[in-house]
Amino acid sequence: MSVFKYIRKNLHMRQALFFLLIASGIFSAQTTITKAFNDPVTGETASYLSVAGTPDNSATGSGVTFNNASLVLGAASVTSYSTPTSTEITTFPGSTLKMTAPGNTVYYKQSPSKLEITGLVTPDATLNLSSNNGTFISYPAAFGYSETDQAQGTFSSTAANGLCKGTITVSADASGTLILGSSSYTNVLRIKSVQNFNLHLPTDTSFLFPIGSIINTSYSYYNSTYKFPLLTTIQTVINVPLAGINNQTTNAAQALDTANLATEEIMMQDKLKIYPNPAQEFIGFKGVKEKYTTAKIYTPDGRLVKTSDIKSGQVQVSDLTSGSYFIEISGKDNKHRETSKFIKK
Repeated sequence: MSVFKYIRKNLHMRQALFFLLIASGIFSAQTTITKAFNDPVTGETASYLSVAGTPDNSATGSGVTFNNASLVLGAASVTSYSTPTSTEITTFPGSTLKMTAPGNTVYYKQSPSKLEITGLVTPDATLNLSSNNGTFISYPAAFGYSETDQAQGTFSSTAANGLCKGTITVSADASGTLILGSSSYTNVLRIKSVQNFNLHLPTDTSFLFPIGSIINTSYSYYNSTYKFPLLTTIQTVINVPLAGINNQTTNAAQALDTANLATEEIMMQDKLKIYPNPAQEFIGFKGVKEKYTTAKIYTPDGRLVKTSDIKSGQVQVSDLTSGSYFIEISGKDNKHRETSKFIKK
């Protein structure tokens, strides 16, 4: 074999290996929950569908299949996010975001590193975690993430009122492929949350004698394409024997209405769109953009890599290395904030 043939052969082998490694990196990419992409924003709405059937949350570990092919998707419902009123902030101190969904309302406190629950209102009971907010999730969260946080406050219901104290354990305990009805989604990360609270009489300030308990167990399935969970299941178990409530169980589930989400262009709120995607030299904006002044670009793990003004209507991305990013745009008052994903070629 000549020297030139030997060089060409080895070059082809290296190129093949290089592209194989690239493909392997793409197909084994893991979904990570980040503030830049997944943190809810005031003014956002998410369209969901009701779920009929019993969700299967039994799979755990990496590379598993969440088989929920038997679930039937039904009626549409909307979850919306807004800024709490002054009265609501007084009731649930520290709240910066309000989530309203059919059957429940949740109040959150947002920070650079986490999303915390300040209050939960359901038809059965209201939990006010004003004494010690509970962690909903910390950023970034990838497979293997786990934490337990203490939470404390008050509860009220038609049966009883008093104090509550307990723990919220959040974990990314499984990843793999989600089969949901007739659809299949890869690179799915599941977040499990167990909210376990003991209930006490108003006079039991030392929390020595619980009169009951509330346990919420939820599973949320995310992938890197959609901001909100593809599937969410919640089980609530209430036990207050003195009030005649013995392990009262409520189950609910909903699926993201992905069929009605934009696919060709990434749609932001106020009909604002980014282009091109994938991008090589710059990202431009279409639609209403007068109220936006600043753009921040993050890596998938939440690391800020660039800040730029958008007065020109564009953001240069030629200096970024190839890969996936999130871009967040905001106004001077920081009340208007939108986030979307793009790919740098």
